Amino acid sequence: MPLTITSSAFRHGEVIPVKYTRDGENVSPPLEWHGAPPETRSFIVLVEDPDAPSGTFRHWAMYNIPATITGLPEDAPDQGRSGVGEGVNGFGNARYDGPQPPKGHGPHHYHFKLAALDVPQLDMAASPRAEDVWAKAKPHVIAEAEVVGVYER
Repeated sequence: MPLTITSSAFRHGEVIPVKYTRDGENVSPPLEWHGAPPETRSFIVLVEDPDAPSGTFRHWAMYNIPATITGLPEDAPDQGRSGVGEGVNGFGNARYDGPQPPKGHGPHHYHFKLAALDVPQLDMAASPRAEDVWAKAKPHVIAEAEVVGVYER
């Protein structure tokens, strides 16, 4: 069974509810995953908007998620789990910041990416940028999945 990620808040290709955007409550949607390879030692979750006018914009990077975890609840910062970290997103915050595309720019596609890693932990500098978290994770990726939501203002 391949690695899959879903959200009970929206289906792949559907509109992300306003609650999960910066126009709403700005909380992360619930995510659930299945089919991690047996050699998975940790996970990373990355949220990207490749439709941003200035190039790919990163909204969230959570890393060092234990391999025993199979999802994240709604509004899921690290919640005190030791070792779990969050990278600094394009807004300059080390947390989830939801969609907020420019008004009139059309629909943007938000990729909620999950990667299973072959290491239990990424050794990151303090306050890493989301793109640096992804760059550090890439050599350790053993499986990837994504669910894409759409939002426009």
